[in-house]
Amino acid sequence: MVAKRRGAPGGDCLMNITRRTLVGAAGAIALERTAGVARAETEMTEQLPFAADAPVSVSHVGIKAKDVENVAAYYRNAVGLQDVSRRPGAIVLGAGGRPLLEIEEFTLARPDDPKSAGLYHTAFLLPARPDLARWARRAIDLQIPVVGASDHSVSEAIYLTDPEGNGIEIYADRPKTSWGWDGDRVKMGTVALDVGNLLGELKPDDAGWRGAPDNSIVGHVHLRVGDTAEAEKFWNNELGFDTVAQYGKQAVFLSTGGYHHHVGANSWQSQGAKERDADRTGLSYVVFNAKGAAAEKVVEDPWGNVIRVVPA
Repeated sequence: MVAKRRGAPGGDCLMNITRRTLVGAAGAIALERTAGVARAETEMTEQLPFAADAPVSVSHVGIKAKDVENVAAYYRNAVGLQDVSRRPGAIVLGAGGRPLLEIEEFTLARPDDPKSAGLYHTAFLLPARPDLARWARRAIDLQIPVVGASDHSVSEAIYLTDPEGNGIEIYADRPKTSWGWDGDRVKMGTVALDVGNLLGELKPDDAGWRGAPDNSIVGHVHLRVGDTAEAEKFWNNELGFDTVAQYGKQAVFLSTGGYHHHVGANSWQSQGAKERDADRTGLSYVVFNAKGAAAEKVVEDPWGNVIRVVPA
C-alpha cells in the first residue's frame, strides 16, 4: 500500500487530516513481514455483522460521479465489490447480491468540495478480522494507495479515497464483548494500526482475498456537517439515534442498538458550511433499514444531505 494524504478532490497533498491521519502506517506496512502472533479477535461469520442487528442500520449509500465507469472500476478493484445491477446512468455494487453502493452519472457536476457538507467516508464493514488481513495483504501486493490506517479500540480500519475524492473506510470490528463503555458512551480511540499483527491472522495456506465476502455491509457512514451540535440534535430527534461518543465540538458519533456508531458527523474541514450544492459530485443519499417501519421516510439533514429510512 502506498500511503498518501487526501487533499482536494483529484489531488494529494502533505496536509495533516484529523482522524484519518496516517500515523506511521507506511512504516508499519513496510514492516509487515515481521508480523507477530495475532490476537484472537474473530467472531463467527455465518451471519451479518452486529452492526446490522440494530433497530436502524445502514443499508447502502448513493454517490454522484462524473465518470461512473471509472469510479465503479475502483470500487471493484480496491474494495472488492461486485456488480448487483445496472440502469441507464447508474451502477449498483455490493456483496453477496446485497446493494451497498449506487453510483449515479452526473457528467456536468462540479467536483465535490471537501469544505462543504457531504460525505466524509462510506465505511465497508468486513465480517471478521482475517477478512481485513486478506484485504491488507492484497493492497500491499498491489500497492493500493491509502490515506490512513488506525486502531479505534472497537475496530481496526484502513482508509482510501476514490478517484473523485469520496472517502472510504475498510474495517473489521473487534468482538462487541471487548468494547469499553463509560455509561452510555463507547470508548473509541485512534492510534496507528499494527499491520504486522493484523497480517498475523493469515495462515500459510490462506486462500487470499477473493473480493468482499458475501456478508460484508456498510457498517457506518461518516458525514461532513457545518455544526456537530445541530447534527446531533437532528439524528437524536428526527431519527431516534443515540449519541455514543463526542470529540469536543468537532465530531459526534451516533448509533442504535448499542453499536459503536452507525453515523459519524464532523466539522473538521466544514465548520460553518451551509446547505450542500446540488450540482456537485459526491453524496447523493444514504439509506437506512428500520425494523418495524411501516413505510419509507425521506428527510434531509440541516445541510441538505438526503436520508432515506426504509422498512427492514
